[in-house]
Amino acid sequence: MATPDFNLLATLDVLLTEQNVARAAKRLRLSPSAMSRALARLRATTGDPLLVRAGRGLVPTPRALALRERIGPLVQELESVLRPLQALDVGALERTFTLRCSDGFVENFGATLVDHLAATAPGVRLRFVQKLDKDSAALRDGTVDLETGVIGAAMGPEVRAQALFRDRWIGVCREGHPLGRGDMTPERFVQGRHIAVSRRGVAGGPIDEALATLGLQRNVVAMAGGFVAALALARGTDLLACVPERHTAKLRAGLQSFELPFPTPELAISLFWHPRFQADPAHLWFRQLVVASCGDVQPWGIQG
Repeated sequence: MATPDFNLLATLDVLLTEQNVARAAKRLRLSPSAMSRALARLRATTGDPLLVRAGRGLVPTPRALALRERIGPLVQELESVLRPLQALDVGALERTFTLRCSDGFVENFGATLVDHLAATAPGVRLRFVQKLDKDSAALRDGTVDLETGVIGAAMGPEVRAQALFRDRWIGVCREGHPLGRGDMTPERFVQGRHIAVSRRGVAGGPIDEALATLGLQRNVVAMAGGFVAALALARGTDLLACVPERHTAKLRAGLQSFELPFPTPELAISLFWHPRFQADPAHLWFRQLVVASCGDVQPWGIQG
């Protein structure tokens, strides 16, 4: 058996990322015809078409999808082996990091992170991108460096994670709300009118599941796509909202917070990245900076 041409690994990585021969050729500084020949060699080597025509574009075969999860980290590892080891000069680093997170994360931790960057790495720019779903495609294709949130089923199995902090659910209402006086009980809680939070507009979740174990159900009259919108509604109405305590600490200014009178599952907020950046010194430094920035902010606690 002939020895495989390992130079084709980098070509395959770019082809599977771009899914376009012309764009892949441009990234590798090759002519389109040279890239087409490389694709033909890859097909012969793997015994699979890898990319097939679908309309005007190309789509990956099942074999290509399976390879895509393995090729990227493998190419990164090979490049790190061959690259001279150099100490990271943070002060001279010029790079843009993209962090996908919620508005609440930016509100609570963004300023601390920006201040750290200004003090240690003035050449680094930070781009915050709103998190609208839990799909890890942006991490996989490299358009996002880091992401924060709760581990979910939609997260790719190859994605690396590190715990940032733990959070818990609390209730909030406007100052002077009738239910804000006296002891809160499960029965009093469900007497109120509630705001549910769901990106997909689907009712249900940990609060409703916890109430169901008590044979109770809250009266949801409004639904918000995020905690920022839910808190705005609670501030201007008599509706109640349930939000993560630490994640919304600064967003809850002017609202009354209270302990939920029933147990709810704890929230574990994590930091996610793709393994292609695992050994990158600058990326590792930035990950550590995000973790440190979250540790600098303490929860406000319950305001009675």
